[in-house]
Amino acid sequence: MNAESKVSGEHLQRAAYLYIRQSTLRQVFENTESTQRQYALRRRAVTLGWPEERIVVIDEDQGQSGASTVEREGFQRLVADVGLGKAGIVMGLEVSRLARNCADWHRLLEICALTHTLILDEDGLYDPGHFNDRLLLGLKGTMSEAELHVLKARLVGGVLNKAQRAELKMPLPVGLVYDEEDHVVLEPDQQVRQSLRVFFDTFERTGSAWATVQTFRRQGLKFPKRGQAGSGEIAWQELTHAIALDTLHNPRYAGVFCFGRTRSWKDLEGKTHSQQVPREQWRFLKRDAHPGYITWDRFLAHQQRLLQNRQVHGGGERPAGPPREGPSLLQGLVLCGKCGRSMTVRYHQRGGRLSPDYVCQKDAVERGEPPCQIIPGGGIDEAVGALLVESVTPLALEVALSVQQELQARVAEADRLRQQQVQRAQYEADRARLRYMRVDPNHRLVADTLEAQWNEKLRALAQVKEDYEKQHAHDAARLTEEQRAQILALASDFPRLWRDPQTPDRDRKRMARLLLEDVTLRREQDIRVQIRFRGGATRELRLPLPLSAWALRKTQPEVVAEIDRLLEHHTVREIAHLLNERGWHSSTGNAFSFQSVNHLKGRYRLKSRRQRLRQQGWLTVHEVAALLHCGWGGINHWRKAGLLESIKFSDKDDRLYRRPTPTVIELIQSRQRRQCWKTPSSAPSLSSAV
Repeated sequence: MNAESKVSGEHLQRAAYLYIRQSTLRQVFENTESTQRQYALRRRAVTLGWPEERIVVIDEDQGQSGASTVEREGFQRLVADVGLGKAGIVMGLEVSRLARNCADWHRLLEICALTHTLILDEDGLYDPGHFNDRLLLGLKGTMSEAELHVLKARLVGGVLNKAQRAELKMPLPVGLVYDEEDHVVLEPDQQVRQSLRVFFDTFERTGSAWATVQTFRRQGLKFPKRGQAGSGEIAWQELTHAIALDTLHNPRYAGVFCFGRTRSWKDLEGKTHSQQVPREQWRFLKRDAHPGYITWDRFLAHQQRLLQNRQVHGGGERPAGPPREGPSLLQGLVLCGKCGRSMTVRYHQRGGRLSPDYVCQKDAVERGEPPCQIIPGGGIDEAVGALLVESVTPLALEVALSVQQELQARVAEADRLRQQQVQRAQYEADRARLRYMRVDPNHRLVADTLEAQWNEKLRALAQVKEDYEKQHAHDAARLTEEQRAQILALASDFPRLWRDPQTPDRDRKRMARLLLEDVTLRREQDIRVQIRFRGGATRELRLPLPLSAWALRKTQPEVVAEIDRLLEHHTVREIAHLLNERGWHSSTGNAFSFQSVNHLKGRYRLKSRRQRLRQQGWLTVHEVAALLHCGWGGINHWRKAGLLESIKFSDKDDRLYRRPTPTVIELIQSRQRRQCWKTPSSAPSLSSAV
């Protein structure tokens, strides 16, 4: 079937659509022959019978890729008009101009077949409703998509091959440049180099990106950045937290070439997204590929520190806040050792005074879950306070003075950087002055512009000089001998002030915050206390878990042992008196009484004094009366006469008697016979003796 026989009157009554597209703007400007060939297809439409005014040219997709329909408004309009039956024929130089995606291409073929729309390319005219034409068009679409895949594979393969050799040329961060042989070298500008070295040293000293930013702001230091449009010029700006994090996370500063740090994908709407991938999933990583500002080990240590900071302070934790009146020493400084969040303070009464508990309750407040940790803080505050008193010693203060000298050296280094900023501003002003002096005075348009630039550089120079002089005057203070003596005197003043009961709790908290950065608590078999001092020093304490209420009220084992020992020789009331004389107290904090000692004797099943004496062979009054054949009055008489030995076993004068010897028994009985005490009428009964 020839081309003319496929065109019917129904087709000619509709419009002819010519779709024109180039993949990139560079192709639009450079591949002009391809554009002319596409516009020339209008003559084919005229030859087939369409008038010029019925030919619709769609060329708004110039510079757009044909891999998808996203952002190709012209193609979307073409498909819509074909579906509405407005098109009799769709023309394109080749299939790849209409679509590089089989899904989009076959969707267009399906719509064309339903609306009886013809398709024309440089090779011929096709009717999608006919099987042979549909098969041929499908093969062309598949080859077009495969061609795009082959081209992309070639490009990506070349990129990966270069990346594997660490020779792929990629945009470099500030501080690194390419030389004439495309080798990565350090920035020739000494100020840029020094600024980056100070940046990394400051982060290692402070331990956080935000503290580094604050240090740069406080010292008036600027941070370099690349000029616009990738120019080689260096601009200077205030250091921000985002710039600090980007610098710390960039492995190029460690002399490492890496490729594949991000992963890209498209969603259902065709939008491209990217995501950072873990370091273990980077495609290529080559250490010592070029000079750097830090070593690889320092870079890894920085990443670990940033990860710890994100775990500790993530989730929008609130700051410590001002020190308040409560007795909690570590209020606002405590971090949870399990989840890393800040712990709050909860008070309760113990022993007539407030005692703090440190509680991690963010999940409990937001989601109604149980608290992460609840740790009694009384013992922790005492241990940390003792550690602070111990830390403020003459040796520690000598170390602090040494640190002060190191800080002065850092101040001098920062001062040199600010001097370089002044020198750069002076150079810019001199260069602007030179340009103005060389211009023709009669050329007022150019002269006015150069004069305005010169004035702007002079104002910038004046501002930089003013900032430098202010900061220099602030940093010029040095420690005098008198100030050194005052600092060393803190070794004796601080413990005295700390232990003074008149010192308010708020002042103790202020002193603690001057020395402590934070305290991390974790409850295990004991309480693990990790203390971080300002300056980076750390200490770890292991404290026993506090006793429960019943355990606190439990009598100490040594008290019970002492009562057991005293029962050998004393009554219960006598034992209470002796314990009080020795300054001992019961578990409730009160003095011992007859009832409390008697209760402890029964609670711990201690043998009574009567039981102990009985085991030693002492006899009751009944047993002695049976031996002597007399009543209790006679026993009392012979005791007072010194013939019977007795011992008191209670506070009611109850007594036990030592077994009398046969000689004593014979003597007592002979005296009883002489005194006629044998008759029942002359002696009391045994029952009354009991």
